Amino acid sequence: MPSDTHKGHGFRKELISMLLDLRPRFLRFPGGCFVEGEWLINAFRWKEIIGPWEQRPGHFGDVWHYWTDDGLGYYEFLQLAEDLDATPIWVVNIGISHHDKINISDIAPLVEDILDSLEFAKGSAESKWGSVRASMGHPEPFLVKYVALGNEDCVFSFYREHYLEFYTAIKEAYPDIQIISNCVGSRVRLDHPADLYDFHIYKNSTWVFLNKTMFDNVPRTGPKVFVSEYAVVEEKPGDGGNGNLVASLAEAAFLTGLEKNSDIVQMASYAPLFVNDNDRTWMPDAIVFNSWQQYGTPSYWMQTFFRESSGALIHPITINSSYSQQLAASAVTWQDSKISFLRVKIVNFGPVAVNLTISASGLEASVNSARSTVTVLTSSNPLDGNSFSRPKKVAPVMSELPNAAEEMQALLVPYSLTSFDLALDV
Repeated sequence: MPSDTHKGHGFRKELISMLLDLRPRFLRFPGGCFVEGEWLINAFRWKEIIGPWEQRPGHFGDVWHYWTDDGLGYYEFLQLAEDLDATPIWVVNIGISHHDKINISDIAPLVEDILDSLEFAKGSAESKWGSVRASMGHPEPFLVKYVALGNEDCVFSFYREHYLEFYTAIKEAYPDIQIISNCVGSRVRLDHPADLYDFHIYKNSTWVFLNKTMFDNVPRTGPKVFVSEYAVVEEKPGDGGNGNLVASLAEAAFLTGLEKNSDIVQMASYAPLFVNDNDRTWMPDAIVFNSWQQYGTPSYWMQTFFRESSGALIHPITINSSYSQQLAASAVTWQDSKISFLRVKIVNFGPVAVNLTISASGLEASVNSARSTVTVLTSSNPLDGNSFSRPKKVAPVMSELPNAAEEMQALLVPYSLTSFDLALDV
């Protein structure tokens, strides 16, 4: 373990630096299936992992087949979220694993356990569990605003019964907390109360690209959408692989659709975030590391194009091209210090270069070409990815945009993500 860690909290500085470069607004933890376990005996138990590391018993993560000493526990996740200036999203087990469950008549102790976890995070330093947090060096409460009840558990008929026990107890004790359901409400209205519903998508690149409009026509009333896990996975040879360009472009197109539907889609996060190169149980992942190296996959670099989107103002955008079927785009205005930018992101998901005229109307300021830039993510082969030996083979390249104007010509190279940042003189 390195002795010099980020803020002294145990995390490798170079890995945290990669997270900070994404400017995350939230951190969902401790995972998805990891929370449930194949069997409940191997589920994540927060009370067993808040003491000194050497006293934590650890447990077998039977879904992903590795032993964890639980040095990265509940407290450390809360601390990490705070260090990233990100909102923590606490995913809890509600008595359901992949293969067994707690009977509803015996659920009360687990409900109380989750309430205790919230007191640990949010309670005063004088409360029972808040005092434990304070003794660990954090007297001030953590700002926990979201709790997800289970992970992908809506497939079970008994999920709703379990869900309601936890929902009622949490809302009574902490009415400010937003509760996230596992049941998708995009087509059928939920039959239980929720503030958000969780949506996961793991498909091939073509499917992900073509479904970029999937939230265009969902109901605008009811719970908001939390796309907590999205990624292109390999359903045919070469499609997702260990993380490649074509996968990242499909994901970028999908995110442009989420941006356009940000009135209903509240949050989104790529998954999984990290993978140890010596134990690749799931591929692809955003960041690959070993004991001394790290690199981002193209999907990691793709996310840097969207890091200013949170809090930005979305603008309508229309594509008029004979190649429109292979394109996806979105436009936002965002501010960096005192400079405002109009950012137009365009995905070219095809093998043909496309010439476009970009025309912006209704701007309340003129375009400053001296401060405008264009950034491109592409490679000679759409199946190209990165590695320890070539960590930036597929990475964004930024250049000046001297012809920036309210109307300008643009060339989109094959298989690319291009971001035009037009500086606006206010």
